[in-house]
Amino acid sequence: QVQLVESGGGSVQVGGSLRLSCAASEYTIIMGWFRQAPGKEREGVAAIASAAGSTYYADSVKGRFTISQDNTKNTVYLQMNGLKPEDTAMYYCAARVMFGGRWSHQDDYKYWGQGTQVTVSS
Repeated sequence: QVQLVESGGGSVQVGGSLRLSCAASEYTIIMGWFRQAPGKEREGVAAIASAAGSTYYADSVKGRFTISQDNTKNTVYLQMNGLKPEDTAMYYCAARVMFGGRWSHQDDYKYWGQGTQVTVSS
């Protein structure tokens, strides 16, 4: 059982920055960030393949968010710059232990963190 612990959420003003962290209890193949805003479905934000370091982003965050990792700590980060009110959501870290379909396919992620709230105010 892989445990994921997120941190780094909070409240910022439009244009501000936050960095989310997700520490995994062991190595996983792909780690991703997802978010869910009130009244909306959960959506993929970004993911990173642990071995190759390949990264994947939703169009809505490209150029503003950066996903990175520290494999020595089994930790993935999401640097969020240029935050907008529409980025307000609960952010979840998730981990895949097998390769499979599209990076944003949530059913392929076996382990999920508890979530951390990000609120962007204007």
